[in-house]
Amino acid sequence: MNHVVTLQDAVTAFADWKEPTSAELDAIEQEMPLILADVDLLDVQIVTLDRTPTELDERRLRRARRRALAERTALANRTAATVSLPGGAA
Repeated sequence: MNHVVTLQDAVTAFADWKEPTSAELDAIEQEMPLILADVDLLDVQIVTLDRTPTELDERRLRRARRRALAERTALANRTAATVSLPGGAA
């Protein structure tokens, strides 16, 4: 039999009095261009849900996908550049 146990930290992690740390805020700030690009992509996808996409819609969708992919790549490169490998490996 598996017992279900709640952890106090998990339960109170999102309490009103608990503020995000500066490291968490910095991480959100670093990811913000990607978040905004994903929101734009979702906006374009939502517009085309209930109709057949026009040529203009398809261009907007391709542009939004390329922007989201570019932001993902840029974020991965920024993250990789800040991580240093142990032992001085390059």
